[in-house]
Amino acid sequence: MAVSIIIRVILYVLLAPVIGGLLEGLDRVISARMQGRQGPPIVQPFYDVYKLLNKQTIVVNSIQVLFIMAYLIFTVFTGALFFGGGDMLLVFFSLSMSEVMLVLAAYSVNGPYSAMGAQRELLQMMCYEPMMLLLAIGFYVAQGSFMVNDLIGATRPAVIALPGMFIGFAFVLIIKLRKSPFDLSTSHHAHQEMVKGLTTDISGRDMGLVELAEWYDTTLMMGIIGMFFVTANPVSYLFAILACAVVFFLITLVDNTHPRVKAMHMFGITWLVVLVCAGTNLLILNLIK
Repeated sequence: MAVSIIIRVILYVLLAPVIGGLLEGLDRVISARMQGRQGPPIVQPFYDVYKLLNKQTIVVNSIQVLFIMAYLIFTVFTGALFFGGGDMLLVFFSLSMSEVMLVLAAYSVNGPYSAMGAQRELLQMMCYEPMMLLLAIGFYVAQGSFMVNDLIGATRPAVIALPGMFIGFAFVLIIKLRKSPFDLSTSHHAHQEMVKGLTTDISGRDMGLVELAEWYDTTLMMGIIGMFFVTANPVSYLFAILACAVVFFLITLVDNTHPRVKAMHMFGITWLVVLVCAGTNLLILNLIK
């Protein structure tokens, strides 16, 4: 068991940046096709990060570098904990800490655009964090454990008992991955009124590390989506990959077809979806139990 855990953790650390980078490249290709453009090659994100890692870094203050490194370390640790079969509550706690580190990095530079982006990032965290907590509770009520190893060893896919949780989590992924219409704190496209918001004052190698952390994060999010479908049956992994592909495509579709909304609108929509989907699902589970 220990050897299996170590192997999974090593594979995550080595392969997650590759998977995350390819997913970002695929997102760019799909977005370009939706907009009637040729678009960049799917490996373009790797070229971009390589270029960033070799560019001169303008450091506003040394504490910013510390927070960016902590953001990357916490993100990698979170994914390693998840794919190593650890506690879901600890996974989501560590995930929150990684986001806090990025927010602190933005606040530390005392720049107007970074500060606005950091404030909006905190608002976005307030939207998706409740769903993360409800998800962990839902898995425990449905499967009787917080441990990922126990959850993926079940005899039936969790999505059967947690369809509302699945819909709610897929919805908040739009916020978590900073996609339109909820890309308030920073944007991957050119329509952001705050330049780059949260990452405006991050450059060179530090920006490359942020991009790398986001690749790890994207791979982790797809892993959580897949966990809804994974069981002790190896065939279930095919359904998990298919579910990840469908969710990823739908998020990209929404990103390219919806204009950005205001913060309070985001609050209202998100909490309504979380309450109706996840809350109702959890209530029904408790009544059945």
